[in-house]
This record gives sequence, C-alpha cells and structure tokens, in this order.
Amino acid sequence: MTNKKIVLGQVKEPTLFEHVAPVFLTDDTINERKEKLLKEMKNSNLDAVVIYADKEHGGNFEYLTGFIPRFEEGLLVVEASGKCTVILGNENLKMAAVSRIEVTLKHSPLFSLPNQPMDNDVALEDIFKEIGLDKQQKIGLVGWKMFTTTRHDPKGFFDIPYFIVSALLNCLTENSEVVNAAHLFIGGDAGVRTINNANEIAHYEYGANLASSCMLNAMNAVDVGVTEAELGAHLTAEGQTNTVVTIAATGQRFEKANVYPTHKKVQLGDPLSMTTAFKGGLSSRTGFVVETEDQLPTNQKDYLERVAKPYYNAIVHWLETIKVGMEGQVIYDAVEEIFPKEKYHWHLNPGHLVSDEEWMSSPIYADSRETIKSGMIFQIDIIPSIKGYTGVSAEECVAIADVQLQQTIETQYPELWDRIVARRAYIKNELNIELADEVLPLSNTVAYLRPFYLAKEQALLVSKKKD
Repeated sequence: MTNKKIVLGQVKEPTLFEHVAPVFLTDDTINERKEKLLKEMKNSNLDAVVIYADKEHGGNFEYLTGFIPRFEEGLLVVEASGKCTVILGNENLKMAAVSRIEVTLKHSPLFSLPNQPMDNDVALEDIFKEIGLDKQQKIGLVGWKMFTTTRHDPKGFFDIPYFIVSALLNCLTENSEVVNAAHLFIGGDAGVRTINNANEIAHYEYGANLASSCMLNAMNAVDVGVTEAELGAHLTAEGQTNTVVTIAATGQRFEKANVYPTHKKVQLGDPLSMTTAFKGGLSSRTGFVVETEDQLPTNQKDYLERVAKPYYNAIVHWLETIKVGMEGQVIYDAVEEIFPKEKYHWHLNPGHLVSDEEWMSSPIYADSRETIKSGMIFQIDIIPSIKGYTGVSAEECVAIADVQLQQTIETQYPELWDRIVARRAYIKNELNIELADEVLPLSNTVAYLRPFYLAKEQALLVSKKKD
C-alpha cells in the first residue's frame, strides 16, 4: 500500500441537494424487520425479548414500533410467537395506536414523570405476569448497549434501569434465564439492524444529506468575528432532532466544562471544530480559521504535512479499500498501515455503523472477523490526536451496496440514485479518489475537507501528478 500525494488546491464545493423530503419506512420493511428479529430469537433460543427505550436510547424499540417514548420510559415485549406488547407511561399511551407493528397496550405510571398521577399503579411484576413472562424459560433484555468486554461474560450486563430489571427477575422462576440480547439488533455478525434494504437506505439518507448540507453552510459562514452560536444555528435544520450534541467550538474548548456553542467570537488563527448529526448521518469538521499557512500558530506551521494530509490520505484509502465480504480487520489494518497509531495516536474504530443513532456498533476493529455486508451504513471516523497539534476531521456517511442493492435503489428511488451518482462523480472527478464500486455516498461532503476555513475555494485532494 502506497501513500497518495495529497495537495491543497482549488476545488469547487460539492452540490447541495435542498428540499429533499423524508422517506417513510414501508409496511413491508417493518414486517421484514419483525421477521428478521423473530428468526434471530429462534436462533438464540429466546422465548421473549424485552426492549427498553427512552429518549436517548430508543433505537431498538423504534426499529419496530416507529416511535420512541420521548420524555418517558417504555418497554416493548416481543414473544417468539410474534405477539407484541408495549408498556408505556401516562403521556405515551396514545402512541400505541400508531405503532408500526400490532401491539397490546399495558399502562405503567412508573414510566411517567415525577409527581404525575399514579392511576392504575400496578406493580411492574404484575404486568410482566399478565403478559406471561413468568412462564418463559429464556428472556433477552435489550437496552441500547452490547457489551464487548473480554474480561467478563457480557450476558449478565444490563444497561436498563434497576427497577425494571429487578421487577423482571422477581417474577421469574429459578429455572428462568435472563441475558443481554442487544446483539440481536446491533451485533455485527447477525444483528438485524446492521443491514438495510433500499427503503431503509432512502430513509436514512435524509439525515445524512441534511447534516452535510448544514455543515457546508456552516463552513461557508465561518469568518473572523462570527460567534459559535451563529455557526451553531447553521448546524440545525428543518426542526429535526440532533442525534449528538451540536459542536461549534472555537479556540480553547471545554472552558468551565461547557460543551455547547456560546457567544464566543471566532478569532483569526483559532482552531475550530463543528459537528452536527441527524438520524442517518453525521458531519464533522476540524481545522484552523486561517486563509494561508503563514497564519497558523508558530508551533503548528507544519500542520498540513504533520496532521491534515496524512489524515486525508487515510480517508482516501478507506474509501478506495472497503468492499463487500471484506473482514473488518482488513480495513483496520489498512488504516494502521497508512496512518499508524504509534505516530498519529488514533484510538477508536476507524469507521462504525449508524442508523437512528450516531454510533450503533462496528465490525471494524483489531482482529475482527466480522464481514462488511451489503446494506451497511458507515460513518468514516478516524480521530488523530497528536500532542501539540490541533486535530482534523472529515467524518461523513456512506452506504455499502452490492450490484443488486444498487439496482433496487435505482429502480425504487431514482431521485436518490441521481444524488448518489452525482456525489460519486464529484469524489472521483474533483477529488481524484478512486471510489470503491460498493461505496454509495449518502452525504454531500464525503471526503471534502477544508483544513483552512477562510480559504473557501481550497480543499485537500489527491494529486494527479506523479512524484
């Protein structure tokens, strides 16, 4: 594997696609999701799964119901027979009627906010018994987290409130078994949420398109004297909920432990980080508020050569290397070879899966035998940390799709396919990246990196000239 010659040059900015409407999941997709889960439950000999949700951890619940319980907690119980029950608090009882799968409703005011009415104050144990969980032999608990520790047996780790776990354990017999079953949803080998059909990719592209459009608008708004709050306003759109804390941070970060945009003004020479994300995609950038290299801090005059260009080279190789059927360790090792940890001190996975949440799980890690599959949606996420230097980032989202899935997208969602084709052409023709055939850019700004925010007509790209 050889390093590409990376240069900072004149590059036209990518096209933004505006007024792209959300794509709803079809009934067929929802039915397919439920059947996939029932199949994996059978493979794991589970009689039932109890799926937890709150506002921050609702992805697995929403995968089937289509909603989250917002400011309350909720449970979805799926039995091996296919019968489904939702247990909801006061202010979400109405949502059962619009659930995407057929459900029986049970009310538990324990899931409501403090000091709300406790009408129908039935013990949670009794509700579980009404459902029949006390007669099941093996039950899977699904929060949001699949524990991947190698020092302990993760089956007994539960990321669900204690009052729920204890109520379930109290209603079971000593012969019953309760295990963490989050892997049914997000496990890289067989997790039902890790592979998306054409409808799901169209559904999630809405957020990736929106996030990248916000980011390009924010980058174009960067100027000396603008405030973090003004930049942050560009990082929200269409009333959609962000799936991460929005970042618009100039100069020294985390002053007084603050993680939100403030009215601090951007100064010439400042480092600047910006991040936004919606369901389906995240966009992130870090660089300097300068126009030319001589405006960089004295101790970082070599920022381009030491940090930005090597990072961009790693992004290029990621996009040119990934293929369906490839083991995760191959991608990991490719990044390590071209962008070694010892020198660049990245620590997390160089790429992870996204959907309703920003980080679902990842098949890309050291010695991973999990394979890259058609239908996966990835966030390219390589984070260098070099002492004395500002970081760099160009995190964006792509789908991996084989020929059959590409043809289905083209047939069922021709407007989406046109956007994908345009994004691929931009990456190849403007940035000179030989994009792998399976990579479908869902973001408008995949591989578009301005290390100098004030040089708005410049970006990093692969040089066509030979050394």
